[in-house]
Amino acid sequence: MPKQPFPSSESWSPQETGARAGHFATAPAPSTVAGSPRLDRESLLGELCELMDRHARSDLTTAIDEVKIFKAVAPQPPRPVTYGRVFALVGQGTKRFALGERMYEHRAGEYLVASLDLPVVAHFIEAAPGRPGLGVGLTLDPAEIVRMLLLAPAALPDISTLTPPGLAVSEAEIELIDAVLRLLRLLDRPGDIAVLAPLIKREILWRLITGEQGAMIRQFGTPESNLNHIAAAIHWIRRHYQLPFRVEDLANRAAMSVSAFHRSFQTVTAMSPVQFQKRIRLNEARLLLIADPSDVTGVGRKVGYTSPSQFSREYRRQFGAPPSLDARGFQSGTSA
Repeated sequence: MPKQPFPSSESWSPQETGARAGHFATAPAPSTVAGSPRLDRESLLGELCELMDRHARSDLTTAIDEVKIFKAVAPQPPRPVTYGRVFALVGQGTKRFALGERMYEHRAGEYLVASLDLPVVAHFIEAAPGRPGLGVGLTLDPAEIVRMLLLAPAALPDISTLTPPGLAVSEAEIELIDAVLRLLRLLDRPGDIAVLAPLIKREILWRLITGEQGAMIRQFGTPESNLNHIAAAIHWIRRHYQLPFRVEDLANRAAMSVSAFHRSFQTVTAMSPVQFQKRIRLNEARLLLIADPSDVTGVGRKVGYTSPSQFSREYRRQFGAPPSLDARGFQSGTSA
């Protein structure tokens, strides 16, 4: 199983990580200074969970720019969400999600990197008030990646011909967990945030660049990379999802041959361009129905469907219920 802007309104479900139910290790993690005790993964994750539990807000924000904390206290059904260019680390819990036909699980002590605005369906396996799912996310800045790559040694592997997947999950190395923990400790010392947070963010970024998913991260900062070529096509689809398109035109926009574009698009998104557009249309339709469940036909037209029956059929295939029934579920709180 492959290893997944954090979504904008989602979090993680709980899983045993060494902390007892409702309690987290609060002893400081061993120092990283040379000659000091060796870093202990369980202790780091325990303190990380304690900090996330205390500082989680309902709007997910923190006092540190571009850093969010996620907390889930109850099971949730699968929901469509969008991941931007983000790094996310789970402290406690397991989240299951799907990108196209690919299924992922994101467990405690693992990190996710997402490279593009990808439509994902995600849900929490379990969560409870006494054992919340906890995670932290950081938005990745391509400009900062470029600056770091200019300072990086020339020994980094060549990535010019690679097309990495748009989403990946890996086990976090202890040095990465330690850096994230030091970043969140600043929430208890707000006077240090302005000076130290940018430095620790750069360290986290360097750990990612040189880690298992480094090829994906480095392609962020390489304008002519395959990943950025596909990003240009995805950006166009997102801005014009209501409109029909020719794959040949998208390939030209990405400066690729049609065959290479098809292969690379499938690798990055786990979908064909047409399937990707369909997923965007249906996700947008569901958001519109949440706002106004009374006009199903109008919503279908607004997102680009000319046939109400086709809209209803594809909506049901995606979300498990026809739009009219799903819309009523939003009002009653029983939507699939």
